[in-house]
Amino acid sequence: MSGSSPAPQLRYITVAGPQAASDRPRRMAYWDWPAGPAADPHRVVICVHGLSRQGRDFDVLAQALSAQARVIAVDVAGRGESDWLADPMAYQVATYAADLAALILELRGQDAEAMIDWVGTSMGGLIGMALAAQPAIGLRRLVLNDVGPVIQWEALQRIGSYLGRNPSFSSEQEAADLLASISTGFGPHTAQQWLALSRPMLRERDGRWWLHYDPALAVPVRALTDHADAVAAKKIVSDGEAALWAMFDAITARALLLRGADSDLLSRETAHAMQLRGPRPQCVEFAGVGHAPTLVSPDQVSVVSDFLAGA
Repeated sequence: MSGSSPAPQLRYITVAGPQAASDRPRRMAYWDWPAGPAADPHRVVICVHGLSRQGRDFDVLAQALSAQARVIAVDVAGRGESDWLADPMAYQVATYAADLAALILELRGQDAEAMIDWVGTSMGGLIGMALAAQPAIGLRRLVLNDVGPVIQWEALQRIGSYLGRNPSFSSEQEAADLLASISTGFGPHTAQQWLALSRPMLRERDGRWWLHYDPALAVPVRALTDHADAVAAKKIVSDGEAALWAMFDAITARALLLRGADSDLLSRETAHAMQLRGPRPQCVEFAGVGHAPTLVSPDQVSVVSDFLAGA
């Protein structure tokens, strides 16, 4: 992506298996953007992507934020350069939160005075909520990008319709075109911006291009959206919402809520309710964008940067 900052270093942390004691340790990858010379050496911003994305989504934002902090952009389990899980049903927020808690522990081992902020898009925001609700984690600031305790059922069905289909492509451009067709909610981008967002999503093998993630990460989503009993499935979602509201209400970190004005995942009603409880985040909407803002356009980058840099 554009910018003159140094390229990030790819690093790994070894994390425990998701549940069973027999699960072997695995590697979680993250992209480490060094802090610029004028940055606070104790500040760290962790950026976590959405359900089917990966850490290089944050290249533009990370370049901007590196002027004020070290930036860590994670490849969540099953995505990007991170190992895949043996049990597909372990692709859950609880697994991801445990992995990221291990990363935070390692960062604090490197610097006991580390002040850690969080930028989470969609799924990455849910992981951030789970960690921010734990006082011992000690997140300083929290940016929730187009996600909250209530996730619209129709959005889950839309995501489930394409997630994990595992197509292959004859060229990068063909893959980018397909990704564009299922990502209209990201809003308008130039051809150069879209190709930069698409390339890290692809892996070349035997002259074909494949998506970067484990197709099995769709299993838990399909288990819910393909549930034969829609009433029972929605009851599961409702119980999950109650747990998410409880986590949200426990958050004490200063928070910022971003919303695509046309989002089908985070309703305006939910965003308003979030502003009245828990951390009472400020909410910023972006016109012409659905689910979810990519944090590539200058206006989106400046909103996040200004919030994290504020006194």
